[in-house]
Amino acid sequence: MTREDLLLIDSRIRTLGVIAGWLALLLIACVTLSPIQDRPSLAGAQLERFVAFATMGLAFVLGYPRRTLLIVLFVVGSAFMLEAMQLLTPDRHGRLIDAIVKAAGGTCGIATGRLVLLYLRGKIERLRARAEQSAG
Repeated sequence: MTREDLLLIDSRIRTLGVIAGWLALLLIACVTLSPIQDRPSLAGAQLERFVAFATMGLAFVLGYPRRTLLIVLFVVGSAFMLEAMQLLTPDRHGRLIDAIVKAAGGTCGIATGRLVLLYLRGKIERLRARAEQSAG
C-alpha cells in the first residue's frame, strides 16, 4: 500500500465522517423537535438518545480528527440545546436527564472515535514500516 493509497483512505474516512456527523445532527434535531406522535421508536427512548448521540460523536471525530475538544463542546452543547428547545414546542418536554443521556452518548461516541483513530494510525504505521522495509 502506497502513501497515496493511505492518504486516499484517510480522506475518504474524513469525508464520510463529516457527512455522517452533520446528517446525524440534522436527523436528531428533526426527531427531537418534531411532534411527539411523529417521533419514530425503535427501542427504549433513553437507548435511542444515547445511540443517536454516540453515532454523531463518533462520526464527527472521524470527520474532524484534530478538533476533539471542539467536538466535545459541540456535541454536549447540542444535547443540552436541543433538549432546551423542546421547551418551546407545545407537545414536547425538555428534561435534564434526557440531556445528560444524550451528552453521555455523545461523549462515548467521541471516545470510541478516538480509539478507532488510534487503531487506524497504528495500522497505517505498520503498513508504512512494511512498505519501507520492502523498498529498502
